[in-house]
Order: sequence, then structure tokens, then C-alpha cells
Amino acid sequence: MNGSSYWSLAVIVGMALVTVITRSFFFMSSSDWHLPRWAQRGLQYAPIAALAAVIVPEIVMTQGALITTWRDARLFAAVAGAAYFFWCKGAGQAVLGTILVGMAVYLPLHLLLAW
Repeated sequence: MNGSSYWSLAVIVGMALVTVITRSFFFMSSSDWHLPRWAQRGLQYAPIAALAAVIVPEIVMTQGALITTWRDARLFAAVAGAAYFFWCKGAGQAVLGTILVGMAVYLPLHLLLAW
């Protein structure tokens, strides 16, 4: 192995150690550790915020710029999926149904109409 390979191996091992140490702080503590109430409340919204941060740009942007036409299949698919989700009122099958309805609207518009 050359010097570059040793350096890469050292970086990988170092990153693994940092990850293990930082994630094991909760287990190494002898006393119970509780988040403050405000932090617990904030973490309830973290999954929704993360999902929105990933999904919304994908729907309203293309090639790093806002879309300039309403003839985009993603817009119609997102509206149809959201309408289905709110129609089901968040029932158990709503997530799968939202995906299926969104794709049922997206695919024909994208493949057949080339939107």
C-alpha cells in the first residue's frame, strides 16, 4: 500500500471512532438524561421539516431554478397526492395511497404528454 492508501484508511478509522464515541455518550452516562421540554417539542416537528426540505425543492425546481410553466407533471401529482391524503384524514393507508395517487397522476402526464 502506498501513502495515500494509509491516509485513507486512517481517515476511515478516525471517522468510525468519532461516530462510535459521539453516539455512545448516552450509554456511558450513569445517570438518566432527559431532553428539556422545549427540545422534545421541537423534535416532534423534525421529520416533517426534513421531509419538506427534501420534497418541496424537488417539486418546484428543475435544474436549480424555479419552474416557469404550469405544465409540469410534478405539480399536478403533488396536488393530487395532497388532496388524497387530506381526503383520507391521515388514516393508516393514507401514506401508501398518497404515493400511488401521486404516481398515477405523474406517470401519464410525464410519459404520455412529456410534461
